[in-house]
Amino acid sequence: MVTTNKQSEVETSAALVLRSAAFQFIISSMAPVTDRAAGATIAAISVSVVLFSYLFIKHHPKDRSTKNTKPFSLSKRSPKNGVVGAIGNTPLIRINSLSEATGCEILGKCEFLNPGGSVKDRVAVKVIEEALESGELVEGGVVTEGSAGSTAISLATVAPAYGCKCHVVIPDDAAIEKSQILEALGAHVERVRPVSITHRDHYVNIARRRAAQANELALKRKTEEQLCVGDLEQINGHIYDGETQDYSFLSNCKGGFFADQFENLANYRAHYEGTGPEIWEQTGGCIDAFIAAAGTGGTVAGVSRFLKEKNPNVKCFLIDPPGSGLFNKVTRGVMYTKEEAEGRRLKNPFDTITEGIGINRLTQNFLMAELDGAFRGTDREAVEMSRYLLRNDGLFLGSSSAMNCVGAVKLAQSIGPGKTIVTILCDSGMRHLSKFFSSEYLSRYNLTPKAAGLEFLESR
Repeated sequence: MVTTNKQSEVETSAALVLRSAAFQFIISSMAPVTDRAAGATIAAISVSVVLFSYLFIKHHPKDRSTKNTKPFSLSKRSPKNGVVGAIGNTPLIRINSLSEATGCEILGKCEFLNPGGSVKDRVAVKVIEEALESGELVEGGVVTEGSAGSTAISLATVAPAYGCKCHVVIPDDAAIEKSQILEALGAHVERVRPVSITHRDHYVNIARRRAAQANELALKRKTEEQLCVGDLEQINGHIYDGETQDYSFLSNCKGGFFADQFENLANYRAHYEGTGPEIWEQTGGCIDAFIAAAGTGGTVAGVSRFLKEKNPNVKCFLIDPPGSGLFNKVTRGVMYTKEEAEGRRLKNPFDTITEGIGINRLTQNFLMAELDGAFRGTDREAVEMSRYLLRNDGLFLGSSSAMNCVGAVKLAQSIGPGKTIVTILCDSGMRHLSKFFSSEYLSRYNLTPKAAGLEFLESR
């Protein structure tokens, strides 16, 4: 320990007084008994005073201005700029149980720690900021989106920070707590039945229409207030033609903007500019492989492209749930699913209890991905993995996060021990209580978890 000059002086003085006290004690021992008792007492008092003074000054130096004394501080980091500033830079953690079981370092990026609770916070910020910058969205406008939950919640979380509102169209088979969260956040929620993307009433197509209707209403209001009859003007790129419907929740908005998370490349850019660089920095560039599932494709595309630009030897993979055609597209170049081949597709396009992942078309975001291969995952594997991680690591993860971890283990088994593998922990289990974490719901589909270890994993 480095000491100040004043401390050194005190320590020297203390040593001298201690010697003096010791000498006095020796002299007193040679004196008569009564004198000896008095001398010993004086010596003991001297020693005590000196020791107390030394310890007090050593641990409580008066000179607080010296360079060796650090003031108390919780953190040197400056405060974040609102909720938007708190998004991103999430921790990258070692998933201990999976790492020990496979011999690989399996790392998970904790996106569930974002303010809105998921990886989609990054996308929401990027989409809104680019729309505001381009003029497609203005303050006071409404952002519309068709979403199974997480993107919608993220948009509803951050939209108010930009002075905007949020309207969400969600399939009615999504976990009910997602709708409840959205309504609590102040978003207008429209629940619709799940149909094919080619149907005009698919939730994404309805969300697109709602944005157009918001533009019509805003232009009609402006026309009535400011324009002469026959004079047309554009609002957010939309020309008012006099035909509109009365949607009260859109009536007070200054136009609408359809976020279009599946095709809007702001999604991809959010991960290419944010998630990917963070992973590279947090691993110090020591990463062998990355794996994640795809819904819109933005995460796997942005991260894979960035990592491969930094190091072409980094291998990037997809993990695909039941009912999705991406596995076959990546591995065989043909977009089809097992369910389609066997002619037993269900009314739900994705035939899976996992939410937010799996798709049967190529989005503009997914087309940006650079992948080396793909693995299949099952509902049972995702359910069992979620319980395994809860028991062994204290990680309470949602369905897509669990599926990503299934992929990480399969990838580890494929490439062998000693490698570093990164995946995305998209969201927590808090949004999946009514389905993915419901014993009653799982038993209905014969998915009650039973495994003790990782024996539930199937090959590829």
